[in-house]
Amino acid sequence: MSQRIAVLKGGMSPERDVSLASGAGVSVALRNEGFEVVEIDVGHNIWEQLHVADPDVIFNALHGEWGEDGRIQGVLDLFGAPYTHSGVMASALAMDKHRSKAVLRDVGINVPIGTLADRRAVAESHPMDPPYVVKPNAQGSSVGVYIIKDGTNPPKSEIAHNEAMGELVLVEEFVPGRELTVTVMDGKALAVTEIIATTGWYDYAAKYADGGSRHIVPANIPRDVEELCKTWALLAHETLGCRGVTRSDFRFNDINEDLKDIVNKIVMLELNTQPGMTPTSLVPEQAEFVGMNFGQLCRWIVEDASWPR
Repeated sequence: MSQRIAVLKGGMSPERDVSLASGAGVSVALRNEGFEVVEIDVGHNIWEQLHVADPDVIFNALHGEWGEDGRIQGVLDLFGAPYTHSGVMASALAMDKHRSKAVLRDVGINVPIGTLADRRAVAESHPMDPPYVVKPNAQGSSVGVYIIKDGTNPPKSEIAHNEAMGELVLVEEFVPGRELTVTVMDGKALAVTEIIATTGWYDYAAKYADGGSRHIVPANIPRDVEELCKTWALLAHETLGCRGVTRSDFRFNDINEDLKDIVNKIVMLELNTQPGMTPTSLVPEQAEFVGMNFGQLCRWIVEDASWPR
């Protein structure tokens, strides 16, 4: 008898559409791998939805609030079936960008200098010298991210009225450089991908629109840069207590000649405990690079599931 897998998708966050795409792709792959799949478009009645589905394993394909911030993980812990990706503590900490970076800084990983600030105050005046970035402290997929360049003012109306960002927003120094990302899976860092956005930077459209970005795997970078990115990605995964698959994003500044030490040329932007599983997503590409097709990747994630996480 095949295992019955409940794939959680959709949900209630601004990243609902991305999650629907992830969940659809995962469901097809798991069916092709021989699993029985029940797709759940997660709502406030998730407890009832889970009991009706009665799964052997729960595949979490949610993104954003209520998907990767520890809340749904708490529900899944109470439900008692094995589930995928990280548990409550790691999910909540990784989703809180400000606090997770404080932890990562303590173990020697370079992260941007930043602070939490009131969203409306940020809209009125510069909280730090430009260039800097304003973004939600607990969202992903580049939702509601503003880059404030030299010689410009914050877009007052946009930031002040963007309630989806939350009352407190994260303000960070803008880190220039090439966009790199690393997948960690099964205790190993798989590869380094360089992301070249056709939109100018790796925003929501670049991540999910057809032709929004080009992905180069393996990245054409010096070996010591590759190794340090992999080392830091694995260290971040382990330090935050993550499980399953994670993806860590970096900037590599190969332009500033004042930065002689390779360590100071690399900055870790964030760790994602629920990486996208869409056709344009980075984790499936890196898995393919090391010889694992999408179906095999989804099967591994299911077989890695456990309870509690």
